[in-house]
Amino acid sequence: MNSIEKLCLEKGLRMTDQRRVIARVVSGAEDHPDVEEIHRRSNEIDDRISIATVYRTMRLFEDYDIVEKHDFNDGRSRYEEVPDEHHDHLINLRTGEVIEFMNEEIERLQEKIALEHGFKLVDHRLELYGVPLDEKKT
Repeated sequence: MNSIEKLCLEKGLRMTDQRRVIARVVSGAEDHPDVEEIHRRSNEIDDRISIATVYRTMRLFEDYDIVEKHDFNDGRSRYEEVPDEHHDHLINLRTGEVIEFMNEEIERLQEKIALEHGFKLVDHRLELYGVPLDEKKT
């Protein structure tokens, strides 16, 4: 049983066979797939899964804080399993590759900025967008 499926069961969600397939696909993803890609991968396992089922399932997973939805300025919503540990994203504008990273200095600076403005930071999301310095790297 994958981690998304376990979370679903812990939260009392009914797990159909199709939801299990979608959960397996998202849980096993090493990238940040959009609904169309999740549908394509799910269809490799069960060709009866419709795109509408994937949309509904992803919305359900999002509503139950099982997945996070991201908009990386490429016109499509992309998903990842809610991480165990916080991380930020660096997006390659040429290829769409998403690099996950954690930087303690950035984390401290965000806390400092919030305090300077009289806030306690409770959550944040950082997305950096760039192009490779080395033109040979795409």
